[in-house]
Amino acid sequence: AHAERDAGRNAQACPDPVDLKHLRRYTLGNAGLEKEVLELFLAQLPQTIAALSSADNDAAWRLAAHTLKGSGRAVGAWRIAALAESAERVRSIHDRHGCRDAVARIEDAYKDVRAFILAAYA
Repeated sequence: AHAERDAGRNAQACPDPVDLKHLRRYTLGNAGLEKEVLELFLAQLPQTIAALSSADNDAAWRLAAHTLKGSGRAVGAWRIAALAESAERVRSIHDRHGCRDAVARIEDAYKDVRAFILAAYA
């Protein structure tokens, strides 16, 4: 609950799709490392979203959502982290509406993150 509250606060404090100030604390301001971390994040996101979309049991769903939450928090993609946290709370993959809605919201956030990163490092 604390981490979720922190992610929500961070998302409000930083309106950008990626909180570069947060990321820079871990990269020590190394622009090359920052870019590499964000490129890895961008490469991993579609795979994790696909794992979420294709989850055929609750454990697979929760693992994909948890992975997405962790990677979002690591780079400061607070909206993605918060949406993944919400996805973790979907009671069952049999809640088709809840699952589809969660994936759609995450895909929208991914588009924003991708555009932001590509613009920042063009």
